[in-house]
Amino acid sequence: MRIAYLDCFSGISGDMFLGALVDAGVSPRLLEETVAALHLDARMEFSRVKRSGISATKVDVYAGGEKDLPREAYRDESRSQAARAETPAPASGHSHHEHRHEHEPVQLLEHNYPLQSDAPSRAGAPAPHGHDHGHGRGLTEIREIVRNAKISESAKSTAIAIFQALGEAEAKVHNADIESIHFHEVGAIDAMVDIVCAAVGAEALGIGKLICSPLNVGGGTVECAHGTFPVPAPATVELLKNALVYSSGLQAELVTPTGAAIVKTLVKHFAPFPRMTIEKTGYGAGTRDFQGHANVLRLTLGEALPEAEAKNSRETISVLEVNLDDLNPQVFGYVMDRLLAEGALDVFGMPVQMKKNRPGTLLTVLCKPEQVTKLTDLIFAETSTLGIRQREEQREVLMRKWVTVATRWGEVRIKVASLNGVVTNYAPEYEDCRRLAAEHHVALKLVMQEAVQEYTQKSR
Repeated sequence: MRIAYLDCFSGISGDMFLGALVDAGVSPRLLEETVAALHLDARMEFSRVKRSGISATKVDVYAGGEKDLPREAYRDESRSQAARAETPAPASGHSHHEHRHEHEPVQLLEHNYPLQSDAPSRAGAPAPHGHDHGHGRGLTEIREIVRNAKISESAKSTAIAIFQALGEAEAKVHNADIESIHFHEVGAIDAMVDIVCAAVGAEALGIGKLICSPLNVGGGTVECAHGTFPVPAPATVELLKNALVYSSGLQAELVTPTGAAIVKTLVKHFAPFPRMTIEKTGYGAGTRDFQGHANVLRLTLGEALPEAEAKNSRETISVLEVNLDDLNPQVFGYVMDRLLAEGALDVFGMPVQMKKNRPGTLLTVLCKPEQVTKLTDLIFAETSTLGIRQREEQREVLMRKWVTVATRWGEVRIKVASLNGVVTNYAPEYEDCRRLAAEHHVALKLVMQEAVQEYTQKSR
């Protein structure tokens, strides 16, 4: 299966995703034809840029003749317009506004202006680009434009799903009905180009599954239409529910609402770099060039390795250890059951001789790193220990799968382990065998023996 992996070490925005698609092989002409199919006053511009030495494709969207600017750029542009209003125009007849747009483009993070509800904005706050866009496009109108575009039906469905995710997030944040949520006019065009082209481009690459790294959301604050908010912005946080996120400490908004909506809709799951045969890689550039940080989105394409070709994997696990010499043995057994029920990978005890020659038990818990806090709290609550040792270790794990076999008493699952496609171990699931033995009043060992026999015959 053809898969793609998104490396979001510098976040993601709509234009960064388009740049990565083009860099990975999507034809710019296809995206230009997609924009034309929307019948909007918009065009795209493609260029090669460098971000901290990394060559990447930069995609810029012009709506109504104006270049799509980051959220921060809207704010700075509004302030610049206010300052220019107090300064006489130069004798040449060219305004400062015209000169700045021609020779001094704003170099800030790439973002789409967000959805806005019908609620009034802050008093005196200028509209983006200096225009009055209080009557923007609503989701109903946007859906109609997408449905009427001459693109594939699957791309239409994907684009509408992305817009739906955006609308639901903004409606939740503003406690408003989703149909009352509107894009500002220029922002609607920018977002429509990004989202529809993202759907068409992803389809053109023939991606069967899109996998994503944890998202670097950045930090600091950002000014939205309703005030100043911490990064990530409220709508972005809502869209990133169930996603893996972190902040590298960079004080900038790295994940935009549009980028988050694309991830929410297209990404199947979050994981480390998958097992795959790499075919090509594309880099999409953000607007700002940070010092010492490549502001790019990387998209890697290739074929997923079949299970038979996949080698055993290596993973990081956490080890929790506690010495206990004053705990009731009955409680110890209960604690082991609780730890396993709460998701521990394994729990075991070993007899140890402790200080003052007291016999004790070494409790060892193996778990995933993200479970450490929960299991640590459980150990403190349920045992008499005053301290817990913790360390991380690497473990090699064989590929495993379940195979179900039928015995005369019922079905039993067989856990099968393999190394490089060759079966090395197999064993019947104890709980299945125990249940059948109890229900049919037969010896447990007979159920286990027949389950193994059925598996060996089935696998010949």
